[in-house]
Amino acid sequence: MTDLDFFTALLTPEGRALLDAVAGHDPADELATATRLRRDHPAPLVSAALGQARLRQRAAVKFGPDAARMFFTPHGVEQATRTAVAAHRAARLAALGVRTAADLCCGIGGDAIALARAGVRVLAVDRDPVTAAVARANAEALGLADLIEVREAEVAEVDTSGCDAVFVDPARRGGRGGRVFDPEAYSPPLSWAVEAALRAPAAALKIAPGVPHEAIPPQAEAEWISYGGEVKEAVLWFGGAHAPEGVRPAPGSVRATLLPAGDQLWSPEPPPDVAAGPVGRYLYEPDGAVIRAHQVAEVAERVGGHLLDETIAYVTSDILHPTPFATAYEITDVLPFNLKRLKALLREREVGVLTVKKRGSAVEPEEVRRRMKLRGPHAATVFLTRVAGAPTMLVGGPVSSPAGG
Repeated sequence: MTDLDFFTALLTPEGRALLDAVAGHDPADELATATRLRRDHPAPLVSAALGQARLRQRAAVKFGPDAARMFFTPHGVEQATRTAVAAHRAARLAALGVRTAADLCCGIGGDAIALARAGVRVLAVDRDPVTAAVARANAEALGLADLIEVREAEVAEVDTSGCDAVFVDPARRGGRGGRVFDPEAYSPPLSWAVEAALRAPAAALKIAPGVPHEAIPPQAEAEWISYGGEVKEAVLWFGGAHAPEGVRPAPGSVRATLLPAGDQLWSPEPPPDVAAGPVGRYLYEPDGAVIRAHQVAEVAERVGGHLLDETIAYVTSDILHPTPFATAYEITDVLPFNLKRLKALLREREVGVLTVKKRGSAVEPEEVRRRMKLRGPHAATVFLTRVAGAPTMLVGGPVSSPAGG
C-alpha cells in the first residue's frame, strides 16, 4: 500500500472508528493499545490511526480544538501556520477586497481554512498527492468544502487569472529536511513567487523571517509577525490598489505585527540610525518582529532612549515608558564581563533563579547558569552584551507594570 492508500483508509467508517478509539490515548500505553486494537482491525490501519492521533496531539498547539477533527502529515504539522497567524493574514486579504484566492503550495490546508473562514473562496493547490488529500479532508472535516477546492497539481501550471489574490507558501526545506536559507532555493523559488504576485491584483508571499532585507523586492511591503514574542514568519504584500489606506500594502515599507494582541509598527521608509550611549536605569528588549523589521529606532524614540551599542538591539533609557513592542527591565548593576564577579554578586543577593539573555556575546546562557551554583529565594536577569563595544554584564529584573501603547 502507498502512503495515499494508508491515509484514504483512515477516511473509511472503520478508519474513523479507530481514530475515535485512540483519541486522547496516553502515548505511554501505545503498545498495549495497539495490541488490543489489532485483534479486531488490520495492523496497518491501527498503526495509521495511532500515528494520526500522535500528529493531532502535536498539532493542538497550532490549531487548538480544531486539531482533534483535522488530519495531518508529519511535515504538515511542522510547517503549518499557527491558526492565529493564518487568521491575521486572511483578515488582511479580506480587507483588501479579496473574495477569491489561489493558495499555492497549500500544504495540509491551514491557510486555506483561515481564508475560507474570512469569507474567501479558495483554490488550494499542492503537488503532493497525500498532502492534497489531507487538505481536502480537512476542508470537509471543518465544514468548509463548499469554499475550498483542493487541486493536486504543479503550482506553475495552475491558471490563477480568475482570482483576486494569490497566496504562496514555498517549501523551505531541503531533501534531508534541513532548512533552506537562500530564497532562490525555495520550492518554488522566491523569484517565481514574486512574478506570480505581480500578475495578480493582490498577493501575499510567506517567507522565512530571517530573509535579508536586500532580497525583498521593491514592489513589496514586508511584514514580520511574532506570536507570544516568538517570530513566526515574514510576509511580502503586493497590490491591493483599491483598498483603504493603512490596509493597502505600501511598496518599500516595513511592518512589525505582534500577535495575539495585534499591535503594529509601520514605517514607510528605513528608519534613521540611533546613537549609542551609556546604560540607563531601564533596558528595553524589543520584540523579535520589531528587530527583524529594523524598527528598533522607533522603539528607542518611543521610550526616549538610545542603543547600548550601535550593533546590538538593546535600548536603554532613564524613563520607564511601557510599550507592547519591547519588554522593560530595571537595571541594578552594570559590570565588566567577569563570571567570578557575577557569581559573588548573585550569592550576595541570594539569587536562586537566574534568567540569562545574551546579544553580542559568545558565552552560552546554560554555561553561565551552571557556573553560578545558584542558591537563594530571589530571582534576577543578567544580560550578556556589549556597551560601546566592551563586553558587559547587566543585572536586573523585569518591570512588573503592564505594557501600554
